[in-house]
Amino acid sequence: MSEPQALDAQALCWRCDPQQFEFQTTRELEDLRAILGQARATTAINFGLEIRKKGFNIYALGPTGLGKRSLVEEFAKRKAAAEEPPVDWCYVHNFEQPHRPRILQLPTGRGYQFRQEMDDLIEDLRSAIPAALESDEFRGRVQALQQEFVERREQEFAEVSEKAAGQEIQLIRTPGGFALAPLHEGEVLGPDEFEKLPKPEQERIQQAVASLENEIQALLSQLPQWRKEVTEKIKNLKREVTRLAIGHSLKLLKEKNTDLPQLAEYFEAVERDVIEHAEEFHRREEGPMEILGIPAAERPSLHRYQVNLLVDNRQTQGGPVVEEHHPSFQNLVGRIDHRSHMGSLVTDFTLIKPGALHRANGGYLVLDMLKLLRQPFAWEALKRCLVAKEIKIESLGESLSLISSDTLEPEPMPLDVKVVVLGDRLLYYLLYEYDPEFSELFKVAADFDERMDRSAECCRLYAQFIASLARREKLRPADRSAVARVLEYSARVAEDSEKLSTHMRTIAELLCEADHWAGDAGAELIAAEHVQRAIDQQDYRSDRLRERVQEEIQLGTFLIDTDGEQVGQVNGLSVLDLGGFRFGRPSRITATARLGKGEVIDVEREVELGGAIHSKGVFILSSFMASRYAQNQPLSLTANLVFEQSYGMIEGDSASVAELCALLSALANLPLKQSMAVTGSVNQHGQVQAIGGVNEKIEGFFDVCQQRGLNGQQAVLIPRANVRHLMLRHDVIQAAAEGKFRVFPVETVDEAITLLSGVAAGTPDPQGEYPEGTVNYQVMQRLRELTKLRQQYAQGPSDEKAND
Repeated sequence: MSEPQALDAQALCWRCDPQQFEFQTTRELEDLRAILGQARATTAINFGLEIRKKGFNIYALGPTGLGKRSLVEEFAKRKAAAEEPPVDWCYVHNFEQPHRPRILQLPTGRGYQFRQEMDDLIEDLRSAIPAALESDEFRGRVQALQQEFVERREQEFAEVSEKAAGQEIQLIRTPGGFALAPLHEGEVLGPDEFEKLPKPEQERIQQAVASLENEIQALLSQLPQWRKEVTEKIKNLKREVTRLAIGHSLKLLKEKNTDLPQLAEYFEAVERDVIEHAEEFHRREEGPMEILGIPAAERPSLHRYQVNLLVDNRQTQGGPVVEEHHPSFQNLVGRIDHRSHMGSLVTDFTLIKPGALHRANGGYLVLDMLKLLRQPFAWEALKRCLVAKEIKIESLGESLSLISSDTLEPEPMPLDVKVVVLGDRLLYYLLYEYDPEFSELFKVAADFDERMDRSAECCRLYAQFIASLARREKLRPADRSAVARVLEYSARVAEDSEKLSTHMRTIAELLCEADHWAGDAGAELIAAEHVQRAIDQQDYRSDRLRERVQEEIQLGTFLIDTDGEQVGQVNGLSVLDLGGFRFGRPSRITATARLGKGEVIDVEREVELGGAIHSKGVFILSSFMASRYAQNQPLSLTANLVFEQSYGMIEGDSASVAELCALLSALANLPLKQSMAVTGSVNQHGQVQAIGGVNEKIEGFFDVCQQRGLNGQQAVLIPRANVRHLMLRHDVIQAAAEGKFRVFPVETVDEAITLLSGVAAGTPDPQGEYPEGTVNYQVMQRLRELTKLRQQYAQGPSDEKAND
């Protein structure tokens, strides 16, 4: 097996040649019309917006910063611009069931007109009805009816009085009612005089009085009925007069809205209610409440004839596109407000407020899924509306019995809306798995990609994107050297030299900072040095912890060797990701081995500081050891693997190659070069697999070596599959070009141990034996020794008994 060769400096990073671009500055380029690198997501969004079937709402999934919101809004607005504006929606009073306000659907712009017409009608009625009811003609007719009642009453009593006079009895009116008294020669007799009359006369008078009292009682019993008849006639008169007073205004309204049958029905109900409650339009003087400065409730007539214009689309161009940044329950489905009056909460239909679903009805609603799920009951409310295809406004506090007050039950609004939610992939898969309604309501997944191919055409489109961004954000144009440096940075963000990042927010922030440094330098164009300075400044603002770690390594607080050799010790590499800033850190990994029962103990796992994936890597390592070295004998060792000076959680399997090399070194008693660091995961067959963060890991070890002095022996071993991911810093590449630092790609553990030890790993012959002097030979010999020792210890007690 030949020893792997170090990579050339050119292989450590892709360099974009500015000369490949035909332009000099981005000022020469047109704006980018297409969406960069999101063909799959674009197709899905177009499909989702076009199809209007139930449940075909859109979930745009991917990490933040990819431009999901911008893309969705752009496509939705473009689609909505070609559509007709949706209808208007109004709530009006329900005269039959006041607690259930009616909802009216009106053509676009007619809602505002309808509200104005009703406001004008109210003003007309406030003057027309009092004028009609206070007119001389009306008063005269009322007085005539009242006089008719008085005359009828007086006539009846006059007849009784005349009849009494014929019987020498006088009908006397008193404050307490009516009285009958006997007469003699035209004079009323007193009690004494009445007693002096003959008995027959007294009896006659008493009989006559009793008969007259019965007639008077009968007459008095008829008075309420007569009064009721008069009152009813006056009411009918008021109705007639009110009908005439409002007839002209209502007729004009009906004629203006003959094309809307729902309004004709409403106008009829308004007419009936106004006629029945005409007296409420009378002007009234201030009561004691107003005199004391306490506002009284507004008269009901001024409320129940108003129109609550819930959704007004008269100024909407095309379909509505609504983005709700705070998707709470009430902000989605609307609310019913209350006002305080005399110490209690009251409400009416004019206090019904719309939500985002009302405003987006007939169009498109954009929501952030994470924000939506954080709001109590909001997600369930949205699903309920989409399933029922209607919006029902209800008080959350009352439905949960948190408050008790007068409330309404408005008629639900029919719902026709396309909902687009933005969220990450984890939320999508969790909802798809655990919420059975999710897959029925969001059938279109628009999956945004974080990377795109690095072809010549894509580089040209990327340059157009930079030109578009510069114009939109009012930045300086970038020359082609700056474009080339941005493309290199994009490949670094994508962690792949053959890909470009589609994380446009990161690129936009970089260009904004580069524009600042260009202005600071007095340049008219953004050049490569300004982009590089922006990158350096971003790192400088965030690398306090990296600097502190490097300082502790140089001071010897963290033990890391970069020269010499040690048995059972190797430099592993890890990545720390803190607040969007990632950096590599070398870690010392040690291994010990002794006689045992085939156990490989992961100390991190034993103390619960190792994650599941790290533990899996150690188990795979154990399986490799058993498969290679214990085919025909038991694996008679107990080994311990430790991340030295590790005080937090360790996760990932990228250290399994380093751990395996340290273990092989401990078994073979073979020293390993401390000038090298290694990263990579291993499988059961000893193959080295790709890992993440390869650039940060290499640079982390390079920084330690550079501070101690590069000697040409320092190197990092990486999986060969990670070579395409290399986008290293310029100083690392420069050191590699000068032969001061090297990067070795390896495919197997044998290649890694060969480089680390300087001893060939060895290939087995047909009998499974390794050449003498190789690493595998020494490991195998040591394991055989341990097996013999184990057998001897196992046989020891039996031999003693036999000797006895």
